[in-house]
Amino acid sequence: MPAFRQVGEKQLPNPILFMVWSPKRDLIALANKAGELLLHRLANFQRVWSLAPNESTGKEITSLAWRPDGKILAFSVGDRKLVVLCDAEKAEVLHIFPVESPISCMHWVDVLEESSVLTSFYNSEDESNLFLPKLPTLPKSYSTTSKIFSEEKSDEIMNLLGEVRLNVLVLGGDSGFVELFAYGMYRIATLTGVPGTCRSLCLSSDLKSLSVITEITSTNQHPEINYIQLDTALLSDCLPEVTRMARKFTHISTLLQYLRLSLTCMCEAWEDILMQMDLRLTKFVQEKNTSTQVQDEFLELLLWGKSSPELQALLMNQLTVKGLKKLGHSIESSYSSIQKLVISHLQSGSEALLYHLSEVRGMSLWKQKFQPLGLDSAAIEEAITAVGSFTLKANELLQVIDKSMKNFKAFFRWLYVAMLRMSEDLVPPELNKLTQKDISFVADFLSEHFSENEELFDRKGKYFNVERVGQYLKDEDEDLVSPPNTKGNQWLSFLQESTHLKESPLLFPSYPPKSLHYVKRMMEGAIELCLQKPAEVIGRSVKQAFSMSLYAVSERPENTPRLFELPALWNDKKAGLHYVVFTMPEASPSQLYLMRRSTDPNRSVPHSLLALDLVSLLNRSIDDSAEALKYSCLDARFYDDETLTVVLREEEEPSGRILAQLPLGSALSCGEEFIWDPTLRLDQQSGAIPAQGLVLENQWRLLENMKAQHVSVNGIRKVACVLSSNLRHVRVFEMDVEDEEDEERPESQDVSADQERLDETLGQKGSWEGEAQGQGQGQGQGEGEGPPEQSSGVAPRMTEEPGSSSDTL
Repeated sequence: MPAFRQVGEKQLPNPILFMVWSPKRDLIALANKAGELLLHRLANFQRVWSLAPNESTGKEITSLAWRPDGKILAFSVGDRKLVVLCDAEKAEVLHIFPVESPISCMHWVDVLEESSVLTSFYNSEDESNLFLPKLPTLPKSYSTTSKIFSEEKSDEIMNLLGEVRLNVLVLGGDSGFVELFAYGMYRIATLTGVPGTCRSLCLSSDLKSLSVITEITSTNQHPEINYIQLDTALLSDCLPEVTRMARKFTHISTLLQYLRLSLTCMCEAWEDILMQMDLRLTKFVQEKNTSTQVQDEFLELLLWGKSSPELQALLMNQLTVKGLKKLGHSIESSYSSIQKLVISHLQSGSEALLYHLSEVRGMSLWKQKFQPLGLDSAAIEEAITAVGSFTLKANELLQVIDKSMKNFKAFFRWLYVAMLRMSEDLVPPELNKLTQKDISFVADFLSEHFSENEELFDRKGKYFNVERVGQYLKDEDEDLVSPPNTKGNQWLSFLQESTHLKESPLLFPSYPPKSLHYVKRMMEGAIELCLQKPAEVIGRSVKQAFSMSLYAVSERPENTPRLFELPALWNDKKAGLHYVVFTMPEASPSQLYLMRRSTDPNRSVPHSLLALDLVSLLNRSIDDSAEALKYSCLDARFYDDETLTVVLREEEEPSGRILAQLPLGSALSCGEEFIWDPTLRLDQQSGAIPAQGLVLENQWRLLENMKAQHVSVNGIRKVACVLSSNLRHVRVFEMDVEDEEDEERPESQDVSADQERLDETLGQKGSWEGEAQGQGQGQGQGEGEGPPEQSSGVAPRMTEEPGSSSDTL
């Protein structure tokens, strides 16, 4: 009887382009043509969540991968050239970064190699917590922009960083574009010289080689599929140094995102001030229709305590005492928010940046270890200087905010008292005192904010200007309209008079005429420069170790997703071996080919190429005297190091599909090494490839009423998901449950193979009917096949097992 059973079935509304099992949990991620990312659970194939496309992510998902710990999903967006990291628990976007080329495939691998140096680093990596305060969470009111740093999600930052152990996200795209990202965030290598478009890739867990399947298209011939093995020895030889450097740079990248989000919150707080001004004072100024300037009338009120009838009417009727009080509180609250963000967020983030960059500078001075990786101490010095300049500019903004708040408070307090007197209300004694300093603050406010100087108008061109603070938050290259007055600053005067100090590298430049955004962009550019150099150096160190032209392909059907196309790649981590499984339908349709190479390009492995004969694959298990049947392989994926899960099609009956497990142990242990001619494609010499026959025994299952085409497996969870040729119909199977069934139902051991297939058919009918009842759409004729066989009931094996009840599908 079959050793695996069906536990779920679905008809999906949109064609599926990608399906990848979680490496740790019973979850499968699906991406469809509508741009949705779906997460389903194994039990009944229940949907856990869906992430719809939006403006920030785009609609065209081109590849999909799980982080090895199963907590993060990465997917690429072709129309926006973006890579998105998504929280698998909450369907929330945690991080987005752009890439230079559309991504066609990705692979995320965990580095398993251990050493005493790495162990000591793992244990000491969090020592920065002893010296640095915890980063404050961003305000709740701005949580829409804060993503992973808001108060409710303060733990998400650690989720994004993940374990200290190194993991690498490999991206492949058009024109040989290949990049490696440590922890899915920091680019540690940019490869050049890979020919063609990447169709699939696989980085070995020992970091010794990167295997790539590429498609090279010429103008006169059909596209050719090539296998390339790249030597990444620098990464494996310097693994402790790469891990330490990558972890530091990942911290730095996260801190840059934190500072960007803090600035976004500051800009939103400033927009609140602009909105309040626009609603109240600007409208008030615009409705004044006399030739006298508003500034003059306010000055007259300040000096003589008298106002024109028109100004008094506008103040009492348009602004009102209550409205003025509310406006003052709103503006003061927004100023306080900006001030707190500068003190607690910008300064804390800058301090953390300086700490990590200083440690990276110390690493770069250990040239024997880190110079081969491209760490440049001069570039890191420039980055540290840029962070220092950003800190100085933030402090300068604090001084401007402090002065503006004093002016605002003095103005609103004076105007509030003046309006109380106009309405002949009682003025509180504590407000009735106006010192000469207060008068000076009010005069400064009137001259700065009610001036008709066009250069001081706000971004909307209105009559009321509030740009003293806002000019620092503008993301523009222009100099500050009103730079701070540094006259009387003894330290700056001392610096100007001292030539040696003025040119000293120990002092951070302050850039007085520039805005905070400008200095922030300059800081990001300096840090990006020192982040880029290791990626370029490591990328240049990667060399091609082996290349083989496999076969030419005819025109691909438009609806065939790239992920499901063979060849497929697999790493045997224990043995240090790398496998490539592929078919050559035009040369030998009834054979499945298996190439084996060492993950270390400098070590040769015998029996590097083998053909698995699919003729009479099932007949040996049923009847040796039966006429030989030919099968072709539609899809194949490694289930574990010695088992291949395949979807087979019978040549004489194209609608028949079989899901099978191919044991590779006996085939891999025998055979002759194939000596190939590098001047020819492999399909042109396929007759010389040594072939091996296989015996399936009972490790197969007939897929009735389904035109199966693709399969995705997870040997750790012992599950498989089969997808139909129309990309809408899926079935989920538990693969290794024979022992469990034997314990639960001893009587099932006597069931014949024919009866077992009948039970399965009946169980499938129950599943299809349940789907039709639960979702209002039938599944019986989703692809042009006939309906399931009629029966009076559902087989007990399908209804009694947990998670496979038809009425819940």
